[in-house]
Amino acid sequence: MDRAAGTFTDHNEYQREYFERADHPSLKPSGSLYLRRHVEAMVRFTGIQEGERVLEVGCGMGRYTFLLAERGIRVEGLDLSAQLLKKMREHNTEGYDIPLHAFDLLDCPTAMYGQFDAVIGFFVLHHVHDLQACFSAVAKLVRPGGRVGFLEPNPSNPLYYVQIFATPEMSWKGERGMRNMRKELLYPAMEQAGLRPTSFVRFGFFPPFITNRRWGARLETSLERVPVWQGAHPFQLFAGEREPKSTPGAGLTG
Repeated sequence: MDRAAGTFTDHNEYQREYFERADHPSLKPSGSLYLRRHVEAMVRFTGIQEGERVLEVGCGMGRYTFLLAERGIRVEGLDLSAQLLKKMREHNTEGYDIPLHAFDLLDCPTAMYGQFDAVIGFFVLHHVHDLQACFSAVAKLVRPGGRVGFLEPNPSNPLYYVQIFATPEMSWKGERGMRNMRKELLYPAMEQAGLRPTSFVRFGFFPPFITNRRWGARLETSLERVPVWQGAHPFQLFAGEREPKSTPGAGLTG
């Protein structure tokens, strides 16, 4: 990470502008079946329970945050953009108590270290400047024995590239980090940060306008079981945990 040369700052400024300059319909909360499927996968594979304290990195306008709060999870939101967090407050019509933090993940105050049962993110990793630094920060925020989980696009799915170049509010510069969303890159970065990978799963099949129909959601679940295209499912979830503190004297024998 080259903060001195301004690379880090330039990257963050571009990402902030990228999400603030256009009205991204996909960022708005909706409670759709499509989004609920993502939340269900995240909760199941990270083992998040009702009442646990969870930090969502890159929460934006709260499209996933509200669905987590709806489950009784004590979720907090972190985002680079104070503007998006302002819109999130406007969308919080249910009055959920969701603490919000407007700064970069790497700038979290030490008072937040070790305070969360889980740190998660939905489609945020491919927007960060430095994966290793990101995972190191996450490892500080999650308690010993706590979990981490990130839902990301599958770079092997060609439809993402079509979407990027066909959608006016998207750009390759803003999304190109998607190429790095591979186990051979993410797992070593997690392990070097003291996070042990625990599960990896790919799922999904249809775009939202089909998945948001109940028949489409049922058909998607059936098609996911067909082995021939499992490598190209659009979504992939990387989960892990921070190693628990060792007990004094553990492993010693008399």
